[in-house]
Amino acid sequence: PFKTRTRVNGLTACLNISRRNRATAKHLIERYFRQLTDGCGNGDCTNEFCASCRDFQPLDNNSAAAKALELFKINAKLCNSHPSKKDSDTPQVDSTDHCPTRENFSDVHYLTENTVSMILSFCEEEGDYSALNRIIGRIFSSADALMQSFRKDEPNPTGNRDSLEPTHADKNAKQSEQPAEKMGASSAAALPDEGLNEMFDPCEVTVDIGAVRRVYDKFLSLDQVEAALVNALVYLTPNVELDLEYLDVYETNPDYLNIFIIVLENRNLHSPEYLEVALPQFCKAMCKLPVSALARLSKLWSVYGLPHIRRMMETFQQLITFTVVSNEYDSENLVNDDQTVVAATQCLKVAFYANILGGELNVEHNEDEEEDIESDELTLHELLGEERLYKKGPRVDPLEKELGVRPVDSIKPLIPFEEFVNESLNEVVEMDKDFTFFKVNAETKFSFQSCPFILNVITKNQGLYYDNRIRMYSERRLTALYSMVQGQQPNPYLKLKVRRDHIIDDALVRLEMISMENPSDLKKQLFVEFEGEQGVDEGGVSKEFFQLVLEEIFNPDIGMFSYDDDTKLFWFNSSSLENEAQYTLVGLVLGLAIYNNCILDVHFPMVVYRKLMGKKGTYLDLSDSHPALYQSLKELLQYSGIVEEDMMLTYQISHTDLFGNPILYDLKEQGDQIPVTKENRQEFVDMYADYILNKSVERQFKAFKKGFLIVTNESPLKYLFRPEEVEMLICGSRKLDFEALEKTTEYDGGYSKDSQIIKDFWETIHSFGEEQKRLFLQFTTGTDRAPVGGLGKLKMIIAKNGSDTDRLPTSHTCFNALLLPEYSSKEKLKERLLKAITYAKGFGML
Repeated sequence: PFKTRTRVNGLTACLNISRRNRATAKHLIERYFRQLTDGCGNGDCTNEFCASCRDFQPLDNNSAAAKALELFKINAKLCNSHPSKKDSDTPQVDSTDHCPTRENFSDVHYLTENTVSMILSFCEEEGDYSALNRIIGRIFSSADALMQSFRKDEPNPTGNRDSLEPTHADKNAKQSEQPAEKMGASSAAALPDEGLNEMFDPCEVTVDIGAVRRVYDKFLSLDQVEAALVNALVYLTPNVELDLEYLDVYETNPDYLNIFIIVLENRNLHSPEYLEVALPQFCKAMCKLPVSALARLSKLWSVYGLPHIRRMMETFQQLITFTVVSNEYDSENLVNDDQTVVAATQCLKVAFYANILGGELNVEHNEDEEEDIESDELTLHELLGEERLYKKGPRVDPLEKELGVRPVDSIKPLIPFEEFVNESLNEVVEMDKDFTFFKVNAETKFSFQSCPFILNVITKNQGLYYDNRIRMYSERRLTALYSMVQGQQPNPYLKLKVRRDHIIDDALVRLEMISMENPSDLKKQLFVEFEGEQGVDEGGVSKEFFQLVLEEIFNPDIGMFSYDDDTKLFWFNSSSLENEAQYTLVGLVLGLAIYNNCILDVHFPMVVYRKLMGKKGTYLDLSDSHPALYQSLKELLQYSGIVEEDMMLTYQISHTDLFGNPILYDLKEQGDQIPVTKENRQEFVDMYADYILNKSVERQFKAFKKGFLIVTNESPLKYLFRPEEVEMLICGSRKLDFEALEKTTEYDGGYSKDSQIIKDFWETIHSFGEEQKRLFLQFTTGTDRAPVGGLGKLKMIIAKNGSDTDRLPTSHTCFNALLLPEYSSKEKLKERLLKAITYAKGFGML
């Protein structure tokens, strides 16, 4: 019974014993308890501590539990089971195939595929499946029975678990001489921890998965057994949760994971019968597994392949969605406090990493990370009690650390990352609260940002926005404290005053000084002022500043970057004569754009963002950065002829710089003397790609990354976002949905969505080509990209600017506002609008 088991679990948890012996202690206490309550079955028993003894005084369950603990401590006598009463720890099975006799299915204490086949045959003959339901109820509700079921090597039917009793020193000594692979999991519990690590391969399990799946196929084909499986899981889960929480059962017996492996093979877990009670409870128990067990499970699933991982993902996603849509959440009743959603999300993480492990991986080729030098001096943030909010050091997920794999290591997962996003959950997450849990209360409150794979880019961007804004306000407050102490005028913002004609020089000098003297100033909110121009920077001037800086830096005449006409992408010029400071400025600009929530019109291949996230470029990255070279190297790898004779390649390569000059480079010493052959061509390709993407541009990229990290080093950016998402944060979305923009646009000054000129305006906009639409967006908002989440997230305002006139429309990019005169005809509106967006440049142009 559950209550009795709970008592025994509680008593065992109170014992001052080592972890390795807890499972043994628990087993012995249970035996003492059964001896005190049921007896051994021998009518002539003389053991005064056995209920079968004639002089024994009956005990209630509570007294028996207390007495069992006392008997365990003094190592009291244990009776052997009498033939008239079979011990439940010693299954009585057929000596040939471990199968029960048909006359007595109560002898079944664990299941094998043959046992199930025999029981099914009997039930089919009788036309009654009640016996099968009783067996399922008994086995699938017992952790011990389930753990012993469906073994690859079936356990000794005489039961070897008692060999762990502390009094049987001779047996343990004998077992210790056996080869590790021949010892059972329970026997291994008596070994040192080092022995455990050597014995159990993380992916090696004792469950016969094929047998489990075939048995489930038989069970689930019968309508009569579904309820028995559901009820058994409901009874099983509380005991498993107690075992994991108080007894550390996995630490002493890694085969405890068999329970989860077997239960999760049930392909009906996502059905309504399980979603109500059984699966939520099971997910909560699964979360109690130690990280090492979850990592082992993740590795196991990765071996099982795509169909299995997809089923696991869909099962947990179904539970999350079902729970979210079945409840109402608000600022008082947070989804973060819903234990079912939290547990299912944490279980989904196991499937997420299995998905990465099962796909194409590159765990090598990592950039050398610059280590932060820890200072013994307290920072102002620490003096103000904010060290928890601003603690340094990258956040690392425990499961990720245990597995030694990161999302950025994934070249191609089995299932696209987007399918792990749960939109129903994203709609109800209160990101301001979730951010607080993520940054401050991570030890006590769950944050969905600790499982960023389940959040979409829009939601994660909100979390990043809160982090950036709080940091800005903190720097502003510190500046005020400084000014009060030093009696100086406070400077709460990062102010840049630049000349439009010398924007690079002014920005470079100013930002370089700040990064050297006081880099924390870069964490302040940015305000830009163009010399000689009026305008308060509410975001629009900063947008224009970024755009003008990038236009000049990416100008081919400067030569910092090379441009590919086919891919329309820029790459670092390895022959550039510009110093590192210029590249540091570009990195600073990208970091500041993210930090100040601005979108930039930059065109880099994806390998740039992968390198910013800590990976080196590899051969596969050439496909979008250098497609012609990639195709040539791919043909080399696939060539079936004699490579050295037909291609005449050596380890000396040649390429041209920006000015058309040839450059020779030896991939190896005396590379011109080393021919490329069929045997070494993969090495040649890898070294070629490493040179093009890493070594040849090392100086330029290192400076570029340094500037980027100066702004983003303490941000959760690297933890929350994948490289393709970082590109979206910086560049925005290339997809322009003007239908969505029309739905969210607001009107002022006498206009409404029903005004005739507004109807004419939107008909005109929708008739524009792609380039004209981008020009309009640039004119109105300061960028030709959609923000994260699409144009529907852009709050544009169209305001009336007088009656019919020959004046052009004007805009305030700071507020995404278009000032539109009420033109007399649709034709005039189109003509004036096209002229405005085609020739406009500069803040406040009329």
